[in-house]
Amino acid sequence: MSLDLHTLKNELNPEQFRAVTTINGAILIIAGAGSGKTRVITYRIANMLDSGIPQSQILALTFTNKAAKEMSERIKTLTQKKLQNLTVSTFHAFGVRILQQDIDKLGWRTNFSIYDETDRSALIKETGRELKFTPDALDVYKIGNLFSNIKTGRKKWDGANDMYKELYEGYQSGLKLFNAVDFDDLIMLPIKLFRDFPDVLARYKERYKYIMVDEFQDTSHQQYEMMRLLADKNVAVVGDDDQSIYSWRGADYKNIVQFEKDFPDVKEIRLEQNYRSTETILAAANGVISHNTNRKDKKLWSGNGSGKPIEIFMPENENAEADFIAESIQGIAMEEERKYADFGILIRANTQSRAIEEALLQANIPYTMSGGMSFFERKEIKDVISYLRVIANHDDDVNLLRIINTPRRGIGRTSIQLLNDEANALSSSLWTAIESLLKREDSPASAALKEDLENFVAIIENHRQKLLSGRGLAAKVRALIEEVNYKDYLITEYAKSEKAVRFKLMNIESLLNSMDMWENNPDNTNTSLFAYLNRITLLSRDDMDEENDKGKVNLMTIHASKGLEFPVVFIAGAEEGLIPHARSMEENGGNIEEERRLFYVAITRARDKLLISACQKRRKMQMTVECQPSPFLDEIPENLVEYHERPKEVEADKAHDILSNMLKNFGKNA
Repeated sequence: MSLDLHTLKNELNPEQFRAVTTINGAILIIAGAGSGKTRVITYRIANMLDSGIPQSQILALTFTNKAAKEMSERIKTLTQKKLQNLTVSTFHAFGVRILQQDIDKLGWRTNFSIYDETDRSALIKETGRELKFTPDALDVYKIGNLFSNIKTGRKKWDGANDMYKELYEGYQSGLKLFNAVDFDDLIMLPIKLFRDFPDVLARYKERYKYIMVDEFQDTSHQQYEMMRLLADKNVAVVGDDDQSIYSWRGADYKNIVQFEKDFPDVKEIRLEQNYRSTETILAAANGVISHNTNRKDKKLWSGNGSGKPIEIFMPENENAEADFIAESIQGIAMEEERKYADFGILIRANTQSRAIEEALLQANIPYTMSGGMSFFERKEIKDVISYLRVIANHDDDVNLLRIINTPRRGIGRTSIQLLNDEANALSSSLWTAIESLLKREDSPASAALKEDLENFVAIIENHRQKLLSGRGLAAKVRALIEEVNYKDYLITEYAKSEKAVRFKLMNIESLLNSMDMWENNPDNTNTSLFAYLNRITLLSRDDMDEENDKGKVNLMTIHASKGLEFPVVFIAGAEEGLIPHARSMEENGGNIEEERRLFYVAITRARDKLLISACQKRRKMQMTVECQPSPFLDEIPENLVEYHERPKEVEADKAHDILSNMLKNFGKNA
C-alpha cells in the first residue's frame, strides 16, 4: 500500500503533515500531551519506506517494549509490509543487540547474562560479605543507586561515599567474572565500544542512515550520547519538555537544548492540537504548567468542546477519600454507562494504595494495580528462570546460588562456604569451583557433598544439551521442572496453604504458555534460549499481566500512567508533601518544576472527566497529621473548578427543624 500525499493531508493536521513529510536533516518535534505523537511517528516511518528508504536504514528508539510493539504493529498495518529489517527497539534492547555482536572486544563472552535489580543487590551483598562489610553498612538499595549514579556519571566519588569505592570495584569485577552486565551497562558499554573501536561505530553509522527517538525528554545523558554518536545528518527526535518526570533515573529534558546545539540546522515543529481531552481539562493543565519557567512556550488547544468542570473534593481522611472514589466509580459507571476499564486512579506514592484497594474490594470493583510485584519477580518464576540462566551461562554465580539448594539437595551454608573459598582461591566462578572440588584428589568436600554436587551438575549438563538445540522450549523446561521435583518442593514449602501452592503452579503454567507463544510467533527470528532470557530481562514490569487486566479499574502511580489515557481520572492525595512530594523536594534541591510537570502529566491523562481529592488529615507513621491542599490546585483557573464541601454534621435540634420543613414542603407539593 502506498501513502499518497492527498490522503496524508486529509488525515493529518498541517503541523503533523509537516512532521511526517520532512524526512531529511535534523528535526525536533515538540509533541504536546494527546497531540497524536505515535500517529506522527508511525506515519513518518511509513512515508519513509514509501519514499524508497530501505527498512534496514531506519532505527526508531523508544522507552518501553509496549511502545515499540505498538509502533511496529501500526507501521505494519499502514504499509501492509513485512518488517523484518526495520529496527524499532527500546534503548536497552538496542544496547543488547550491539553487545551481542561485539562485547567480546571488551573482554566478556557473547552469551552474557543481564542482571536485574534483584541480581544486582545479591551481588552487592555477596561482595560486601567478602570485604567484611557489617550488615548495618550494607544498605543494598542505597548502594545500588550510588553505583548506578557513579557508572553513568551522575555522581563522582567524594569524601562522603569513598568508603564504597572498594565495594564498587569488587562489584564490577564480579560482573565480569560471572560474565554478566547490569542495566546501566546496556547503554554504557555500547558507548565504550563506539569510542574505543571506531570500526564498530562506522559499521552502525553505515547501516542506520535515519534515526528517530520517541519520548526524547526522557533520555538520560548516556542515551543521548549513544544516539549522538550514531546519528549522522538525518535524525528526528520527538518529545515534550512539559512531560519530563524521570530525573530520578537520569532523564534530562535539557537534552532538547543540547540537541539544538549539536545539530544547529535543526527544524522545529510544534504539535499543539490535543485530540484527547476537553477544553476545560486542557485549560487546567495549561494553567498549572505555565508557572514553570524552564520550558518551551506552547499552548495546547482542543477541538473536543468545553466538557465538565474539574471536581475537587476535600475528604476528612484517606478512608473517606477511598470511599468517595469507589462510590463515584459506581455512580459514574451507572449514570454514564461506562466500563470499569474507563477509570484511572492516579497516586503519587505507593503507600496511598492500601486504603483505595480496600474500598474497591469492599465495593466489589475489579481493579489492577500497576507497579505491584511483577510476574518475573515472583519466587517460583525466578527459580525456574535461574535454572535456565545457569544452563545458559554456568558462570552466573547469582543464579547458581539461588538454585543450588532449591529444591533442597543437601548443599547447605557450610557447603556453599566451601565453594566460595575454592572460587576465591582460584579467582573463578562457583561452577569452576564445583568442577575443581569434584576433580581434586585432596578435595576438602565430603563424599556426600560430592555426590550432591555431581547430581546437580548432571541435571544442568543434561538439560543444557536439550535446551541449547532445536525447538520446543516450553516442553523442555517442563521436563526440567519435573526432574528437579519442583512441584513436591512447593507442596512441602507451603504445606499450610494449598491455595498458595495452586497459585504458584498456575504461575509456572502461565510462564510455560508464554514461552510457547513466544517461540511460535512468526515475527520471532531468533528462538534460542539466550534470546528468550535477554527478552524477559528487558520486559517491562507488567507486560505479562496485561491481557488479564482488561475490564478493570486502573490504579497506578502518576509515573506509571505516562503515555496512557482514561475517560475518567481521579488524582488522589493532591496535598502538600505528596504533590509536590516532600522527599523529591529534598533530594532534588527543591525541584518544584519537576513535581509540577508530574501534576501536569496526571491532569492530561483525563479525556472527559477529572476528579481531584485532597485529604484534610492523613495517617503517617502511626500518627494522624493535618494536611494542606497542594499549592498546584491554586494554579488551576478558578472558573474551571467545582469545589465540593464535605457535608457538615448537623446538630440534633437543627436536624429536627430541617425535617419539619421538609415534611411541610412535601405536603405543599403533594
